Amino acid sequence: MAAEKFETALKKLEEVVRKLEGGTLPLDDSIKAFEEGVRHAAFCAKKLDEAERKVEMLVRQRDGSFQREPFGAGDEDDE
Repeated sequence: MAAEKFETALKKLEEVVRKLEGGTLPLDDSIKAFEEGVRHAAFCAKKLDEAERKVEMLVRQRDGSFQREPFGAGDEDDE
């Protein structure tokens, strides 16, 4: 999964879920599919965590300068 993209892994995970929910796989195949699904889910979670750390917003300060803030830092004001 080295060069795999998030979207590809997510589609593969969805396919695994469909197979498992179908209930027609033999036990050994179900276990293999589950293991594959766990790998795809872990990959997707890792990519989402990486993206969350990268997402930042530039916020203009009163003096005209910009300051980096984590995405969603100003959400409390919206309530």
